[in-house]
Amino acid sequence: MTTHSLDMGGVPQARARHRAEAAPAAAQKRPGRDRYLDLLRAVALVRVVVYHIFGWAWLTVLFPSMGVMFALAGSLMARSLARPAWSVIRGRVRRLLPPMWAFSAVVLPVILYFGWKPVKEEGIWWFIKLAWYIVPVGAPPFPWESGDNAGLLENTWAVQAVGPLWYIRAYLWFVIASPLLLWAFRRMPWATLIAPLGLTAVVGSGLITIPGETGNAITDFACYGSCWVLGFAHQEGMFEKVPRYMTVSASALIMAFGLWWASGHLTADGWDLNDIPLAQATWSFGFCVILLTYSPSWQQLPGKLARLDSLVTLANNRAVTIYLWHNLLIMATIPIIDLSWEIPFVDEHLGTYIESAYTCLMLIAVWPLIGLTIVAVGWLEDVAAKRRPRLWPNGASRTKRRSHQA
Repeated sequence: MTTHSLDMGGVPQARARHRAEAAPAAAQKRPGRDRYLDLLRAVALVRVVVYHIFGWAWLTVLFPSMGVMFALAGSLMARSLARPAWSVIRGRVRRLLPPMWAFSAVVLPVILYFGWKPVKEEGIWWFIKLAWYIVPVGAPPFPWESGDNAGLLENTWAVQAVGPLWYIRAYLWFVIASPLLLWAFRRMPWATLIAPLGLTAVVGSGLITIPGETGNAITDFACYGSCWVLGFAHQEGMFEKVPRYMTVSASALIMAFGLWWASGHLTADGWDLNDIPLAQATWSFGFCVILLTYSPSWQQLPGKLARLDSLVTLANNRAVTIYLWHNLLIMATIPIIDLSWEIPFVDEHLGTYIESAYTCLMLIAVWPLIGLTIVAVGWLEDVAAKRRPRLWPNGASRTKRRSHQA
């Protein structure tokens, strides 16, 4: 290129042409959505839904969704902290709260309707804890029994609907702690990256037991802290400074330790790593290291994966809505499927098949319910982000516009 430019008039023209040709390349490298990370988040959400329907313990080993989601969130948080820290924290909290309020406005009155009287039973402190349905700095409280096994809602529905909100609490505290964690990471990267695993070895292995929700919060923060900081490492380009074979080898050893620890601490649910914090922390950490080490940083989904573009976009634009509501919607599939027994032909000829395929039918039925919920309340995520409300943000208009430009 330089020789050709010199023939046309010397060095000044060569430099001008170089700048002109470099401009489109620079434009392509501008920060944007990393579709590889978006794909991982979509897979993580689907895995969470499938796990809560079937309860298969091996899914926590096959794809540790919570660790992946925390690692991806940590990467995005580190990227955002190029701006003033307070504005970033305020923005993240603002995006979280309106969807949380919508969920609480539905769930909390129903729990109270079924006879839960936390203030009467436990005193004024429980009244204060109810505020965690508004600002989830702690795990929102709930009764272990609510409803009626013979009624529309069986008596463990509150546990199943509200229990997963520990993730919202942990996410909020990670967001608040991120400026300090990123400051520490940039000065002591390896120590900051490994420290949560060491803390998990203390509070998540039974060496020290902290009772109540305080202990649960500390254990969750420690268990997934290394995954969150791992997101910092990905954003800061740390993996590019370490030979890949060393990264993968070290991760494999850490994951092997996690499985070894799990094998000696199996619970009633077997290999469910959610019940074995140290195994969860080490397995999730090593798994996420490998995922992010081989991160291809796609601007568009390649090949056949491009067919999933709209679903991946929708899942990422409505990740909070899907996570908040999915367990409640899973339970809503039960009375819907049970209505089929009222159809004479179905009861007489297909009853056995419905019974044997019940969980599969739940998996099929939950997605339309999730879709309806996205339309009904998902737009709150746009309002919280100060965007124009959208009912079905799957990026279809953007895809059509790109195809027309091509």
